[in-house]
Amino acid sequence: MQITSAEFKRKASAALRDTQLQHALGRMQSHFVDKRAAAMRELPDVEALRDAATAIRARALRDLDQYLSQFERAATAAGAEVHWAETAEDANRIITEIARAQSVRKIVKSKSMVTEECALNEHLEREGFEVVETDLGEYILQLAHEPPSHIVAPVMHKNKAEIATLFEEKHRRPRLDDIAALVGEAREILRPHFLTADMGISGANFLIAETGSVMLFTNEGNGRLATTLPRVHVAIAGIEKVVPTLDDAAVLARLLPRSATGQSITNYVSVLTGTRRDGDLDGPQHMHIVLLDNGRSRLLGTSMEPMLRCIRCGACMNHCPVYQNIGGHAYGWVYPGPMGAVLTPLYAGIEKSVDLPNASTFCGACVAVCPVKIPLTDLMRELRSRQLAQGLRSSAERWGLRAWSWAAQRPNVYAWIARAAARLLRRLSGRRWLPGLSNWTGGRDVPTPEGRTFRELYRDRHPK
Repeated sequence: MQITSAEFKRKASAALRDTQLQHALGRMQSHFVDKRAAAMRELPDVEALRDAATAIRARALRDLDQYLSQFERAATAAGAEVHWAETAEDANRIITEIARAQSVRKIVKSKSMVTEECALNEHLEREGFEVVETDLGEYILQLAHEPPSHIVAPVMHKNKAEIATLFEEKHRRPRLDDIAALVGEAREILRPHFLTADMGISGANFLIAETGSVMLFTNEGNGRLATTLPRVHVAIAGIEKVVPTLDDAAVLARLLPRSATGQSITNYVSVLTGTRRDGDLDGPQHMHIVLLDNGRSRLLGTSMEPMLRCIRCGACMNHCPVYQNIGGHAYGWVYPGPMGAVLTPLYAGIEKSVDLPNASTFCGACVAVCPVKIPLTDLMRELRSRQLAQGLRSSAERWGLRAWSWAAQRPNVYAWIARAAARLLRRLSGRRWLPGLSNWTGGRDVPTPEGRTFRELYRDRHPK
């Protein structure tokens, strides 16, 4: 997936003017926020569970090398072959070599954000393989040649009419406008691909070190079909996805679906361990697991390590006022919202995404709902500091911050500037444009200020 994060401001402005997108984003409150809150209320002690989940993820990262080695031994003993990929290019090469060695022609895929990170589909298609996304949302995006706009609901930016038009054009069938009928049509198109595919590719929500298992959470049957019907199954996951035990995964399983979609449990929870054994009715003859680094190991032992705790639930973006107004495409890469504001600079390069750490109100909603308590606002603040230190912000911004810092350290000077600014803003009230603040006032009216500073107002109310 091409990185376009440098175009964040332009794309964000276009998203704010897109009435259809704004209508779609308006559904987020009921679809994600309210449902998550209701699902969390089912748990007897949410904070204790979040603490336990945070400790599990932190323990796995602290001894990541040991747990990855344990996972490799257990997976190999169960009949799988484990591959190590330092970069996205390495992962693509490994999977291509597996496909060629197994004489693969058609590949079916379950939804995987790591494959988006690697641009795996595009690579495999260039190598001559037929690749079919089988998650309904990802399938729609594949037909439309668009990237996902959300990590859980990838097609949330499209409405029913757009999808009906797309199906009519691509399937060459009479137009259907009923949602159930559209889903049925997609099922009819996709089902034969499962039966004729040579390889299935999936991601992994968790990797279980003690058993060598790949754990998948899905709401559509495509995940199980893609991983059990084809004779070859390839699972690809970031190295940070490992957890020590099945009991640890069970703790995380209580939080992941609740945080993601407001469900107490997803429709399908699959624990995939090795190849088909004697007496098994399904399962792959060959199982390969690709463990991807792609910048993750660089974060270990640094102040950014907590970001590796992320379990990709999407709760941070669902509750973020910035994401709620501009959607995911403006962020320009695989991971949008607060998680993307941290992950994209770390994985793709801070110089390619200078605006993302600044795309936050710092309201703290993302931190409050993160199931593994990642301090997202602290991480974004550190990335902002790195940008300044590397000279990646504009000279006007750098000088402005220096001037503010100078004044803030001199209370009398700061008080005088605050009084002058308060009185000037009072005189300029009612205008739709203010000097130097056009980006702010272009989308909102400036309220009429009191004309006095907080200190003056406080002194009047509390003279003693």
